[in-house]
Amino acid sequence: MRRKIAYPLATLGMVASSLAVASSPALAHGYVSSPPSRQAQCAAGTVADCGAIQFEPQSVEAPKGSAQCNGGNANFSVLNDNSRPWRATSVGSSVTFNWVLTARHRTATWVYSIGGRQIASFNDNNQIPNATVSHKVDLSGFSGRQTVLAVWNIGDTVNAFYNCVDLNIGGGGGSTPTTAPTTAAPTQPPATTPTTAPTTTAPKPPATTKPTGSVSGKEWAPGVAYKVNDVVTYNGVRYQCRQAHSSIRSWEPSIWTLALWLPL
Repeated sequence: MRRKIAYPLATLGMVASSLAVASSPALAHGYVSSPPSRQAQCAAGTVADCGAIQFEPQSVEAPKGSAQCNGGNANFSVLNDNSRPWRATSVGSSVTFNWVLTARHRTATWVYSIGGRQIASFNDNNQIPNATVSHKVDLSGFSGRQTVLAVWNIGDTVNAFYNCVDLNIGGGGGSTPTTAPTTAAPTQPPATTPTTAPTTTAPKPPATTKPTGSVSGKEWAPGVAYKVNDVVTYNGVRYQCRQAHSSIRSWEPSIWTLALWLPL
């Protein structure tokens, strides 16, 4: 039986304060968790020596209007360094960007651009968003390695939050083919007459279906890319992933109940 849930979403505000460094406690707000943005890769340890951003990937806040990965925030200039080994996620002709918000603000727009060209915009009409936000963006007209600038424009301040997401467009995994691939039927080997009577063996039991997700059933750990419906165990409790994200320390399922994880 599913357990009743009584975890107030107000807990998210308290979590935000624990994730920010002491020098900037107000800068804990939100970032693109998947495909992993550059700050998400730093937080997960995919890219090392990132400085403060590895502890507060949600804090890239700066005045609106910047075209830089760090929004012009000098504290996180590492995000502008294209010589770093940023990993590009392979996608097809479209991709869904998933945000995790540790402190929700009234929102003007969410804007996505490549090379200074706006490719998508979503208007929230100054409403307060959910703790997780997803946008499906069409990437038609682009191919190869590209860096998408994802910007969350706050509605009631002059600031925005900035993310750069590296993609390999056309690299597979992001779209469904318009026609099913043609698969040749396997060739049946010619029948042969056995020289001895065949030995009868008991039939094997059917294979057990594995739980959904490549990490289902395992203990939660930081630095893992979890998908929707993945099931993990943490402190003896099983949780199902509600929002795709790359895990980091202090984002344990017991803390992020309802926003990222659903107890089973």
